[in-house]
Amino acid sequence: MMSWKTCKTQLSIALLLAAAATQAAAADPVLSVLASKNPAVKGSTVELDVSIAGVADLFSYQFSFSFNPAVLQATGAGAGSFLGADAYADGGKIEPALGSITYTFGTLLGDRPGISGSGKLAHFSFNVIGTGVSALTFSDVIFLDSHNADLALQIQPQSLLAVPEPETYLMLGVGLVGLAALRRRQLKQPGA
Repeated sequence: MMSWKTCKTQLSIALLLAAAATQAAAADPVLSVLASKNPAVKGSTVELDVSIAGVADLFSYQFSFSFNPAVLQATGAGAGSFLGADAYADGGKIEPALGSITYTFGTLLGDRPGISGSGKLAHFSFNVIGTGVSALTFSDVIFLDSHNADLALQIQPQSLLAVPEPETYLMLGVGLVGLAALRRRQLKQPGA
């Protein structure tokens, strides 16, 4: 049977390990998307910035980005400036039928340390062609440090809401007012 002192020591060690794991998870860099407008109006354009926050020693990265092609139409994909002007980077290939921008990447060249901090990795432009919700998701995510080791990441989920044009709401409102007036007139007529 375990003594109280041994049990207390093991519990303290377990709590310290759990706290260290929580701190390590909280310290992971965050990959996120920021939309210029959210909600966005059908018929407008929206700009999305893919950013990394709190990264240490980032040497290269790669990811693919997915969206709902019934709501958004990609019109441009460009690399961000986080790795600097001497990095080799590409905004990715737009795949309209799949609703994706594949293999956005950036890498430093030569034997040098990676970049630390926060910044923009990519910039995407879209036309809003439909209404509804578009999940904005990442796949094929690889982030490496200057020693070619994987960097752990937190990926922040995001979605974009696309709403009808304001004129659509106005027309719907006018139609409802007209129906209410017609119904009111029908109720006032004798014998109806």
